[in-house]
Amino acid sequence: MTDLERRAKVHAALGEPARLAIVDRLVPGDVSPGELAETFGLATNLLAHHLKVLQEAGLVRRVRSEGDRRRWYVQLRLEDPLVRSMVATGGGSRALPVGKVPRVVFVCTHNSARSQLAAASWQRVSQIPAASAGTHPAARVHPRAVAAGRRHDLRVPKASTAHVGEVLRPGDLVVAVCDNAHEELDRSTARLHWAIPDPVRVDTDRAFDTAYDEITRRVELLAGTVNATGA
Repeated sequence: MTDLERRAKVHAALGEPARLAIVDRLVPGDVSPGELAETFGLATNLLAHHLKVLQEAGLVRRVRSEGDRRRWYVQLRLEDPLVRSMVATGGGSRALPVGKVPRVVFVCTHNSARSQLAAASWQRVSQIPAASAGTHPAARVHPRAVAAGRRHDLRVPKASTAHVGEVLRPGDLVVAVCDNAHEELDRSTARLHWAIPDPVRVDTDRAFDTAYDEITRRVELLAGTVNATGA
C-alpha cells in the first residue's frame, strides 16, 4: 500500500462521525469497549464494526489488560507518525475537556518505573507541576528506570517512591499509566488511563526505552490539552 493509499484509507475510516468521535475520545487515554459503547450509545455489534474499520485502517488496536486478563482496552496507534499527526490537532480537548489543573499525578503499581518516567517527561514539556505515586510502592525506583531517564536527559529520582494516598490532592489530574493501578484505584477517583506495558517484567534497557517512547508521545499530546490553574 502506498502512502497515498494509506492516507486515503485513514480518511475514509474517519469519514463516519461515530468513528471520528471514538478516535477523539481515545486521544487522552485508553478506554474499554464497554465504556465506548456506553459513552456513544452504540450497540455492541455496531461498536465492533466501527472498531474493526479503525483497526483495519491502522488507527487503533485492542490490548489485553496486564492486570485483569479478562479485560480489553482500545488505544490509538500513536507510534505511527500518520496517526499521531492526525490526532495532534485538539481532538483530545474536544473529547475530554480537562481544562485547567493544579497538578498532574502519574500512578502505577510500584511507582518504580512508568510513573516516574512519566512525571519526569511531563516536567520537561509543561510548567504544570507533576508528581508520581504507586498503589503498592516499591522500596526504590528501579535502576533501569533511572538509567533510562539518564539516557533521555530526564531527572528521575533514585530512591523516592510514595503511596498514592499520600500524594493525591483535590483537583489533581490523575493518569494511571498501568492497568493494575487503573483497575485498583477507587472508581470515585477520576482519571485517565494509559495501558503501557510494564518494562520491569522484561527487565531490559530496550523495554524501558520502549516504555519511555510511548509515555513521551502521550505526555506531549496531553500537555497540549491542559492549562495551569490561574493561567
